[in-house]
Amino acid sequence: MKKLSFINKIIYYINVIVAILLLLSFALPFLPPKTFSILSVLNLGVSFLILVNVLFFLYWLVKLKKQLMLSLFVLFIGYISFGSLYKFSSSKKIESPNNIKVMNYNVRLFNLYNWITEKHVENKIVDFIKAEAPEILSIQEYHPHENIDLSFFKYKYEKLSGNKTKYGQAIFSQFPIVNSGSIEFPDTGNNAIFADILKGSDTVRVYNIHLESLRINTNVETLKNEDSERLFKRIGETFKMQQFQTELFLMHKKQCTYKMIICGDFNNTAFSYVYSKIKGDLNDTFKEAGNGFGRTYNFKFFPVRIDFIFAEESFSVNGFKAYNECYSDHYPIMATLGLK
Repeated sequence: MKKLSFINKIIYYINVIVAILLLLSFALPFLPPKTFSILSVLNLGVSFLILVNVLFFLYWLVKLKKQLMLSLFVLFIGYISFGSLYKFSSSKKIESPNNIKVMNYNVRLFNLYNWITEKHVENKIVDFIKAEAPEILSIQEYHPHENIDLSFFKYKYEKLSGNKTKYGQAIFSQFPIVNSGSIEFPDTGNNAIFADILKGSDTVRVYNIHLESLRINTNVETLKNEDSERLFKRIGETFKMQQFQTELFLMHKKQCTYKMIICGDFNNTAFSYVYSKIKGDLNDTFKEAGNGFGRTYNFKFFPVRIDFIFAEESFSVNGFKAYNECYSDHYPIMATLGLK
């Protein structure tokens, strides 16, 4: 420290703070939000903290300073615990007659209220889905829009709520749905649904989960003007609701004896308590076969992955793709799964 210039000392102090915050965030998957609601807010910024620590490491590396060891150590701990934020490997793609293509997509009511000024967004979503041809489609914020025709799927299950505007979750399938139902979350329009799908001689349980929304406006000026204490408190309360909703889901999941696929918009990151609990010993298909950041939410400041497809060990993960089509505030993802 004595050999550092005044400016570099300030930079290093900031580096220490950012490194400590990142180190603290690694404990978040083990800390229930009901007990640590304020601290749990930190997991939303883990991607940002990782990227900043990478920049600090590169800065000290260029300067040939031993201070690079701080961020390097914290990044190494994170890599051992959670893997890499960015996947450098090319997407795995294995063709097999037993493959099932599963897509997850939060369509934001098919742009019902014209959040995107582009015309006929709802038709473009349908055309995109039709072109990519998933055999199972899990949709959050589904709305039976008058211009929407997904009849190229042979079977569907939808669960809608709302008075004037009907919305909810839906599962579409090219394979027969032999059973279906909903897990109701109290005091919210969010819920989880399931469909038992017959694929050959196998019955596969597909869950579609939409956990409580954070309702954070991504507009920079709006965020600047929002009271930070109120914002943190609101996010903390949302995370408490997400934990309760996750507990309801896990009780239902425990009773299932079928091979299982879990899709959904968790409104939380891969560094969160709810992600850790829902994933359990399932495979995160992005980690198994994806590449890049795998971002699923249109957040301007750094890549955010809050939509997931998990699969049991009964499935081989033969492919994964995160798309860039911007027809919603979420990006679609698709996993190719092989029945073993």
